[in-house]
Amino acid sequence: MPPRALSPAGIVLVDKPAGPSSFALVAELRSRTGARTGHAGTLDPFATGLLVLLSGAATKLAPCFVGLDKRYVTEVDLTARTSTGDPEGEVLEERRPPQRDELERRLAGLRGNVELPIPAASAVKIGGERAYKLARRGVAVEMPLRSSRVDALDVIAYTGQTVMLDLRVSSGTYVRAIAEALGGHCRTLRRTEVGPFSVEEADPERIIPVPDALSRLPEEALAKVPERMRERA
Repeated sequence: MPPRALSPAGIVLVDKPAGPSSFALVAELRSRTGARTGHAGTLDPFATGLLVLLSGAATKLAPCFVGLDKRYVTEVDLTARTSTGDPEGEVLEERRPPQRDELERRLAGLRGNVELPIPAASAVKIGGERAYKLARRGVAVEMPLRSSRVDALDVIAYTGQTVMLDLRVSSGTYVRAIAEALGGHCRTLRRTEVGPFSVEEADPERIIPVPDALSRLPEEALAKVPERMRERA
């Protein structure tokens, strides 16, 4: 197979719907442009929202975008825990949802720098194998902790059985782990921002030129730009 083209080069912002995998949308863009195509972080099939796709030579900039902070909105079902932390898993335990004051206490403990277990239904490798594959076979493993930073964890709505949250978190934070710590699971999950990019800007037909995209990045992300690309930009 001949190597993929390095042009068109740029960033494509896509509003992922629920259902298809992130890799399906990467393949769709690759098929349309014929260019090498990558991503700056995936979303689970049930989740919706912003995907930052990298086209052509911009795939070399992946480290600059992968580490950007994220913003999410999630509805957490407080009445049950599931095997995956989302609506696609089996119900493991039904619970009495916490009262509002107890919920606020739990939320307070999840703000700032936190360490939470990585969900079993994740792509992290355990003993050389993806955790989600082990989970599908019913293999119980002790998941490692991951350090995350939760800059904002705000209640949008609370019904007594569910809570809608607006989160601003560091890259690599599992929102499902936060739902699990609250005693429930994510019923819905939507990514609204990746660094300076918003889902409101999403347009799968628009390729943002590399210089325009880089001009919006914070200094710590720009430091990861390869020397050659920095000169071109």
